[in-house]
Amino acid sequence: MILVVMEQKAGVWHKMSWETLAGGQQLGAALGQPVAAVVLGDGISGLAAELATKALDKVYAVEHAGLASYTPDSYTAALTALIGQLQPSLVLFPHTYQVRDFGPKLATRLDRVLLSDVVRVNPGPVFVRQLFQGKLNSDVRPSTPAPHLVSLQAGAYRADALAAGSATVETISPALEASRQKPEAPFRESSRAVDLTAADLIVSVGRGIKEADNLPIVEELAKALGAELAASRPICDNGWLPMERQVGSSGQTVAPKVYLAVGISGAIQHLVGMKGAKAIVAINKDPHAPIFEVADYGLVGDLFEIVPALTEEVRKAKS
Repeated sequence: MILVVMEQKAGVWHKMSWETLAGGQQLGAALGQPVAAVVLGDGISGLAAELATKALDKVYAVEHAGLASYTPDSYTAALTALIGQLQPSLVLFPHTYQVRDFGPKLATRLDRVLLSDVVRVNPGPVFVRQLFQGKLNSDVRPSTPAPHLVSLQAGAYRADALAAGSATVETISPALEASRQKPEAPFRESSRAVDLTAADLIVSVGRGIKEADNLPIVEELAKALGAELAASRPICDNGWLPMERQVGSSGQTVAPKVYLAVGISGAIQHLVGMKGAKAIVAINKDPHAPIFEVADYGLVGDLFEIVPALTEEVRKAKS
């Protein structure tokens, strides 16, 4: 069995949970194993019912007053008991800040290793992780017995690939001791004006823009499309756009419906951050630019001619 651990806060799903569930469904089909999902909390019948509309063999709703607010102690205790009861071969988590907090503790409790930030699972199972900011892929085959604990990188699987279905819900009330910890505010990155991870449309600009004075060309396209403006690392390093708009291994990892890369060559460090996009459109004058290897649509030409023309056509279509 593959067990997918879903994450929610105050009755709202973390969006990466759906990506992980989609990954679980695909792995279940590939490995020939049933797939179940678990949600932890208090008063979570509505969440469990929503989860039961997906193609799963079972949904487990672990309810307890001590799980109303997250603490590593309570989550570790509840999941240790459930995993011990179900004996899954694989336990999948979204690679969130919360999982990074309690995941190692849970793995230690189970005398296992948490394989974090996995981008793909191959038959075996063999878990694929990226090294050196995405320059290399490493294949990891666990030497310990099941269950294997794995967190999946954002964008590794797409939430829109989720299969609908009908599953039964089993409510479990674990026997939890009082937590030694008090709930604290969840970790948050430093305040930023834009969250690119929530954007459906992104227009991203690279070194092909040549100088900061040319940025308005791309900004106008983003405005016409109603898209968020993003950039590759050189643009942000030069101070042309704030660091919060950087996409890549040292910036944000995004998975929009459409990612329009303007003047971006496609260095691996950038591709790591946007490979989860559903559709990638590239504009670059170099027909051999690496970005075209991952692009669904490519325009070879001068961005200073293409982008203004594209902006005008978008405006005409909206008028």
